[in-house]
Amino acid sequence: MKDSVIAAQQTPSAQRTTRDLTRAAISGWLGTAMEFMDFQLYSLAAAIVFNKIFFPDVSPAIGLIAAMATYGVGYVARLAGAVYFGRMGDRIGRKKVLYLTILLMGASTTLIGVLPTYATIGILAPVLLVVLRLIQGFGAGAEIAGATVMLAEYAPAHRRGLISSLVSLGTNSGTLAASGLWAVLLAVLTEEQLLSWGWRLPFLLSFGLMIFAVWLRRSLKESPVFEERPDVVDGVALHRDEVESAIAAADEHEGGVLATGIRQRKGKAFFLALGLRFGQAGNSGLIQTFLVGYIATNLAVGRSVPTDAILYGSLVGFATVPLIGLLGDRFGRRAVYLALSLLTVVLAFPVMLLITSGSTSGVMIGMVLGLNVGVLGLFSLESVTMAELFGSRTRFTQLALAKEIGGILATAIGPVLAATLTAVTGSWWPIAAMLVVYSLITCVSAFLAPETRGRDLVRLEDAV
Repeated sequence: MKDSVIAAQQTPSAQRTTRDLTRAAISGWLGTAMEFMDFQLYSLAAAIVFNKIFFPDVSPAIGLIAAMATYGVGYVARLAGAVYFGRMGDRIGRKKVLYLTILLMGASTTLIGVLPTYATIGILAPVLLVVLRLIQGFGAGAEIAGATVMLAEYAPAHRRGLISSLVSLGTNSGTLAASGLWAVLLAVLTEEQLLSWGWRLPFLLSFGLMIFAVWLRRSLKESPVFEERPDVVDGVALHRDEVESAIAAADEHEGGVLATGIRQRKGKAFFLALGLRFGQAGNSGLIQTFLVGYIATNLAVGRSVPTDAILYGSLVGFATVPLIGLLGDRFGRRAVYLALSLLTVVLAFPVMLLITSGSTSGVMIGMVLGLNVGVLGLFSLESVTMAELFGSRTRFTQLALAKEIGGILATAIGPVLAATLTAVTGSWWPIAAMLVVYSLITCVSAFLAPETRGRDLVRLEDAV
């Protein structure tokens, strides 16, 4: 055991070419795009047609609730997938897990497109829909975390923020693709055509994207950081008792490297990451979910205005995300995190004044500003900072859990709380107040976190 661990520590640094890095970047972007496209395809289908074709024997309102409930089970499965695949990724490598997650997501999404409807097989139809939704969520729970880890571990340290931000661009790409597909269908098909066969097309079209993504990941090399880890022997991480035995047998330096990583008390980095995630996820739930319905219901503007604003904001995000990644590489993660979160605090009330002004231009400007500063900008930083906060031995697991737990808590609770507070007060100010609170949580977390720019990602211990 001692000899094998020493040999692993003395292995030369794993070399990766520009072509390898490009392949990893495309793979990470494509996987995240697929994840968000699959979920957006489903959420739009749940709102538009699933209540009619899978739950037709109940009232329209109950049918919509049932359709949305099947959407919600995917988030429960995401947490289970984060635990299962996160541990697997830390144990046997990032590449194998990313191959499995893309297969699960793509296959389940495609199969939704060939499901028989309630009219054909009765109650079994919605049951199968829920099963596929669970499988889809199970794979998605580790996809964005795995892609984030892989890109961060591939990227050169001086460009890690920029390259890792490509994962965040996948969210824009997937959301825009799904929204575009449904917009085309709604524009060219009659309701009868949409309900009979048209709704299947977006799900079936995802099959081609899955095949390309699977092919790309089959030829992707393993993360160089995983290969260089001192606790990895023959491509598999040693169990804790095996590492403890190696520590006892090794000399002071070799044993110290392993002991620092294996015996460190965990928790601080995880809760800091959770705080960083809470602001971005909370702001996203308010701006991208709650405000869309709030504007359409309470303001005298066209119902398409808020969705158009999200579309334009997402397009602007293709510039915002890499720019923030570059700034993080230039000035450090903490400085940019503090600046963005404080800017969101300062802009929260002015942005809501713009949005509630009643003018189309005010809604557009306010939504685009809020989305790019308080959501996409923070998301760009989140991609690299979380990876740098965690040690290589548990990076995949901790990152996946921080993303999923933070997302579920903030995104699930935020819109419900905002709806309650705006109903009680009859005003928009609680929305601005919640944006301030969420952003302050991220600000405090960034202030307490260490600067992680340029950190050696092979180290087994967390940054704090």
